[in-house]
Amino acid sequence: MQILLGLIIGAVIGLAVHFALPHRHLRGVVLAPLAGAAAAAILWTALTWMGLGVDSPILWIVAVLAPAVTTFALVSLLTRSRVARDEADRARLGV
Repeated sequence: MQILLGLIIGAVIGLAVHFALPHRHLRGVVLAPLAGAAAAAILWTALTWMGLGVDSPILWIVAVLAPAVTTFALVSLLTRSRVARDEADRARLGV
C-alpha cells in the first residue's frame, strides 16, 4: 500500500516536468506522469525489497530524484526526436 506514495510522487513530478519543458503540444499529456510514476514505482519496489522502510530518508530522496531525472531525460529526448522528425518530414514534403 505504501508504494502508492511513490506512484503519486512520481506522477506529480512527471506532470511538473511536462509543463516545465517546451513543446508540450508535441507529446501527450500522459507521457511524463506515466514515466515518472513508473520510475518511482520500480525504484520504490527495489529499495523496499532491499530492506528500506518508509522511515528511511534514502527511500524518499530516491522517490523524488529518480522520477525527476528519468522523466526529464526521457521527455527531452522524445521531444527532440519528434521535432527533428517533423522537420525532416516538412523538408521531404516541401511544406
